[in-house]
Amino acid sequence: MASGTAPFTTSPATAPNSVPRAALALANVLYEKKGPIAYVTVNRPKVLNALNTPTWTDLHAAFEDAKADASVRGVILTGAGDKAFIAGADISELAHVDAYDAEESSRFGQRVLDLIENLGKPVIAAINGFALGGGCETAMACTIRIAAEHAKFGQPEVKLGLLPGGGGTQRLPRLVGKGRALQLILTGETISAQEAYRIGLVNEVVPAGLIDRAETILKQIMANGPIAVKFSLEAANKGMETSQGEGLALEASFFGICAATEDKKEGTAAFLEKRAPQFRGR
Repeated sequence: MASGTAPFTTSPATAPNSVPRAALALANVLYEKKGPIAYVTVNRPKVLNALNTPTWTDLHAAFEDAKADASVRGVILTGAGDKAFIAGADISELAHVDAYDAEESSRFGQRVLDLIENLGKPVIAAINGFALGGGCETAMACTIRIAAEHAKFGQPEVKLGLLPGGGGTQRLPRLVGKGRALQLILTGETISAQEAYRIGLVNEVVPAGLIDRAETILKQIMANGPIAVKFSLEAANKGMETSQGEGLALEASFFGICAATEDKKEGTAAFLEKRAPQFRGR
């Protein structure tokens, strides 16, 4: 199947004292930075942005760059065109893998999605069409999911004699509950954006201006202390994997760390002085 178009280069980092980062040469993903926001677009519209190994590799490279670049405060992930966010795995590749390669492919995809989930910066999935299989799993790894009205969601792997291999059996129950998750996974049914919103799979359904809405949410987040945002993300993510007591202990530890920062001094001072805070991430 055809790959995407020529790579989209990155812009230099703009943080104080930062060293400009080399542009990434990506064949299947467009990667652009505008101010503090990085835009990652899966760019295989002819095959509905299906995920193959080179595309997973490009996603990994883009998000590693976004994580390392101090000037990037948040990421918007979407798909090229208006039909699909990511329509799932590239079946032409999947059809030829043996058991060993399938497990290795699953583990690699899981590592990429773990990177997205634990980036330390908010990632918003702007779901502009089909989010099926690996596409639904990719969306679930993001911090926040907003969907166009025509978006569709599902985990149809059982229809291929497989099960979700990119975290679907783990993230979906955590997001929507075990019963609803198993119904989606075991039937392989596709649901509308409205149903995805009803069950808690997506945060919002928007009639138009999907990227604009994603930018608005990110700007609201970026107006807050960056260290506080990072540790809030980490506390929530790690806390989901522990007991509530262990999660509370982690929360208290991060609360103490934040209390020792310059941002905390600035935030409390700004509140008392009735002015907007000027956070510096220190």
